[in-house]
Amino acid sequence: MFEIGLNLTSNQFDKDRAEVVSRAKSAGLSGMLITGTSLAESHQAQLLATQYPDFCWSTAGVHPHHASSWDREVEQALRELAQAPRVVAIGECGLDFNRNFSTPAEQETAFSAQLALAAELELPVFLHCRDAAPRFSQLLQPWLDRLPGAVVHCFTGSQQELEDYLSLGLSIGITGWVCDERRGLELREMLSLIPAERLLLETDAPYLLPRDMADKPRSRRNEPCFLPHIVAQVARWRELDEEPQMLAKITDENARRLFRL
Repeated sequence: MFEIGLNLTSNQFDKDRAEVVSRAKSAGLSGMLITGTSLAESHQAQLLATQYPDFCWSTAGVHPHHASSWDREVEQALRELAQAPRVVAIGECGLDFNRNFSTPAEQETAFSAQLALAAELELPVFLHCRDAAPRFSQLLQPWLDRLPGAVVHCFTGSQQELEDYLSLGLSIGITGWVCDERRGLELREMLSLIPAERLLLETDAPYLLPRDMADKPRSRRNEPCFLPHIVAQVARWRELDEEPQMLAKITDENARRLFRL
């Protein structure tokens, strides 16, 4: 099974980063994609990925929260980084109109520029969208025929948003949010709507620890070694006769196809 969204650069992993990777391997993971959310973290993600050849890869991008940092220098540095070994996608990029840590205008500028960069370099995009779906789709759609692929990471939107994303040909990343009995029930009901070939799975660690795990860590920190729990629950809730092992294999193949691994 392949972990497509891991924030291994987080300071929550500073004391045991190597052990986190080791536990992921022991849990049966076959690969992990380390998320870059700023220029500095994208550099760090790429360096970490090179330490674990044939197991870790990374993205390079600027999250909408950090869009105010976007300028020509950042763009050029990101262009160079995106061509480095182990970098397989542009992102995390997109729009987040929930918190607006950067203004909507700044977010749109950074998002559009990163879509152009991905098209230029022929890389897939690792996408973020929160409370911005109409504008997100409007900006993304003109680029889709020039992109090799795209995944909406950590999808938690409405059924209408899901249907819109699927109609655009996007892949959908599902996290342990779906295991939350308070906030994840709507998403749980939508799982069977996602075609098997468009489904990807992730933890978004150290965030979004699955709430329904029997033995939660005292730290409340999520780890990629908990991905098998998400796989098992998603397989059960999809009600499509998919055994966890089958779903793990399918989503692994999807990730490797999308990121050309």
